[in-house]
Amino acid sequence: MSKLRFRVVETAFKKKAVEVAAPVERPSEYFAKYVFNKEKMFKYLPSKVYNALIDAIDNGAPLDRSIADEVAAGMKKWAIEMGVTHYTHWFAPLTEGTAEKHDAFISVPDSNGRVIMEFSGKELIKGEPDASSFPSGGLRATCEARGYTAWDPTSYAFVKDETLYIPTIFCSYSGQTLDKKTPLLRSMRVLDRECIRILRLFGNTEAQHVTPQVGPEQEYFLIDKKKFAKRTDLKLCGRTLFGAMPPKGQELDDQYFAAIKDKIASYMTELNEELWKYGILAKTQHNEVAPAQHELAPIFSTTNIATDQNHLVMATMKKIAAKHDLECVLHEKPFAGVNGSGKHNNWSISTDEGENLIDPGKHPETNLQFQFFLAAVLAAVDNNAELLRLSASSAGNDHRLGANEAPPAIISAFLGEQLQSIVEQIIEKGEATESPKGKTYVSGASTLPTFTMDATDRNRTSPFAFTGNKFEFRMVGSTQSIAFPMMVLNTIVADQIKKMTDELEGADDFETACKALIRRELTAHQRIIFNGNGYSDEWVEEAAKRGLPNIKCMVDAVPYLAADKSVKIFESLGVMDKAELEARADVMLENYAKKINIEALTMIEMSNEEIIPAVMEYQAELAKGAAEIKALGIDPTVQVSLLNTISEKLTELKSATVALEELVAKASDYEGDTEAWAKYFHNTVFAAFDTVRKPADELEKELPKTAWPFPTYEQLLFEQ
Repeated sequence: MSKLRFRVVETAFKKKAVEVAAPVERPSEYFAKYVFNKEKMFKYLPSKVYNALIDAIDNGAPLDRSIADEVAAGMKKWAIEMGVTHYTHWFAPLTEGTAEKHDAFISVPDSNGRVIMEFSGKELIKGEPDASSFPSGGLRATCEARGYTAWDPTSYAFVKDETLYIPTIFCSYSGQTLDKKTPLLRSMRVLDRECIRILRLFGNTEAQHVTPQVGPEQEYFLIDKKKFAKRTDLKLCGRTLFGAMPPKGQELDDQYFAAIKDKIASYMTELNEELWKYGILAKTQHNEVAPAQHELAPIFSTTNIATDQNHLVMATMKKIAAKHDLECVLHEKPFAGVNGSGKHNNWSISTDEGENLIDPGKHPETNLQFQFFLAAVLAAVDNNAELLRLSASSAGNDHRLGANEAPPAIISAFLGEQLQSIVEQIIEKGEATESPKGKTYVSGASTLPTFTMDATDRNRTSPFAFTGNKFEFRMVGSTQSIAFPMMVLNTIVADQIKKMTDELEGADDFETACKALIRRELTAHQRIIFNGNGYSDEWVEEAAKRGLPNIKCMVDAVPYLAADKSVKIFESLGVMDKAELEARADVMLENYAKKINIEALTMIEMSNEEIIPAVMEYQAELAKGAAEIKALGIDPTVQVSLLNTISEKLTELKSATVALEELVAKASDYEGDTEAWAKYFHNTVFAAFDTVRKPADELEKELPKTAWPFPTYEQLLFEQ
């Protein structure tokens, strides 16, 4: 058996990378090949139609129905030339994924029996999927099936798998939002409006629009596809519910930025090529901290386009992985004991002239406009820390936040030495007069060049960190759509800018009033600034002294979404009403309860049907061997001792499994109250998981690897 084990390991390490044929064209020639972007619009649309559509995209101008018909005709012609046979309205309901319903271009044959390829402005603008099976949080009754999808012209249509994908919003028959995109688009609109208002006071009459932009860094694991298929927990839950740590994990810090294995490099090459065809600027790729963990980082896009692209990125990562006999695992914490995966959102706001409003420039100490936006963002984050924390909440992300591997659950903002100095000067004196500058690095080796270092370090322990000309919101989970956290961030910043602009519009001396306002806001909200180690116990204590909230789990965070304070912000800005907020809170709690229920049932199944039978089989073999050895007159002490140890742990495992079954059965008592249901699953069912896992993981260490019923952490993480 041991020889078989060695042969299996040897085979695993001999796996060759899948050869990826190099594209005939240069990247510049096939970039955005599958996207109906402005270049394709110019080619396939009449000039009048093209100009009207660009006006809608860039300026939010309404589209006439006749224009939509001509856009549909041009889009159809391009799509058919690309080999497309179907189209779908592609939307993001209140689930974790996206949704699509494919319709053929083919219509009723004409009188001559010829097939008609039909696609009009009607089909482009509006779709009508059955909405009855999508979560609504009570916005509609179960019997109410009608829902609508509506074309979002600001996000480009694209071709995928012989289907034309049309990005859309999704709403109920009553007109209330049932998706992630609509509130995001509304938040972008209000942020645009409030930023333009303050820019006018600063004397900027040229900028017409301000757009929030984001670059979401996507972390993920790649594991062997066949090994993945043998893990029931990974298949059903996205994470492992059992698994003992191997002798080596990530403690040597030798995974991060290490040389990329040939097989993984081959996967990354094909992934990049495919994403570039969709116009997605995948720029950076590297190994992450944990074994088998990696990261993909795109270039900035507007938040709605970046959201759609990230949905496509996640789907494409899984699709390409399958071609390489790999499984792409996106769960925030697929393996206990090693780093989980996040999705760091690099957020900024820019004018249509290309000015980044949170870029400090060369002289941040005198850049009053930058100081205004800095103060507004910090105030927004401090005033709405609970809401921002909620935006990064999920059942999976609960395993990361606060676990000394990801940002703490406490919201704070990192500014760095340079901006910290400026903030302190403003608070103390009312204005800043100097700014720390970057130092010159001298290597001491004559052959190496010198270079200027940044004036500020970075802080990976901060949940909301300033990184030169943007803020990095590091709390978002790897499986999450970025639509919700970006919508929340856009909205709270817009709300704060509005309040500050309202105050300044009536000022006799704008500059004096603005300086005083910035000083007041920075003084009031300096508690949110923390540049130290966010993982330390000392920070937890310090944060409590500062009055910063420490919300440790999703269930405790959700009620803040529909709290009076939040409702007032969202309703006043027209982003969402109270019913829509309450619905989302209900959906989030229900989703949490269902996920923990699935995990509990999976844990019970794996324990009863895989682990316990395997242990009993080995136990029987061990007992038989001990008896045979004793019959030969040989002392079986070692065998008997091992047998006793296994028996004790087996009894413990069975007892814990039965207890978990009983807890799950009692959950039905709470189903009438979504919040109570979710709390029961968190406080009682989830809390019992460790009592089942502990003896199972201990048994894994006692049994030979050949006797264990599914792949171990060592096999999953180190045998790709």
